Amino acid sequence: MQRYTDIESLLAAGKVKSSDIVPPNCVATMQSEFVEYIVGHSISYDYPALEIFSNPRKAMQGGFIGAAFDNTFGALTFLLTGQMEMATIDLNVSYHKPIFENDILTVTAILQSKGKTIVNLRGEAYDRQKSLIATATTNIMLLAKK
Repeated sequence: MQRYTDIESLLAAGKVKSSDIVPPNCVATMQSEFVEYIVGHSISYDYPALEIFSNPRKAMQGGFIGAAFDNTFGALTFLLTGQMEMATIDLNVSYHKPIFENDILTVTAILQSKGKTIVNLRGEAYDRQKSLIATATTNIMLLAKK
């Protein structure tokens, strides 16, 4: 499987256009860093566990972990389909342990199946020590292009 570890190589290979890599506000807010794309299989991003995402225990709040999954699932769906028009049907997150401020949450989205209108994905999130933080599944509907 073809593997890319930087955005520049994705651009050079024609997998994305420069206009495709401008992140929407929900992605930019989380300050993610691209890690890896394995063509037709998976994508990974790093998300910093910033103070602004923390609960009173200084752990990343679960909603932000869910948002990291959603952002990563969307990126993989775009690369698999070339389509920006999509909607998350469901997002199920299971939390296994907390991740604390100043750590890095690495989220990997993995293709399970892709039909004409529905993409089914699963995800895993780990901290810097490679401890499993959370897992997730989703179904994403491809919408008619405008």
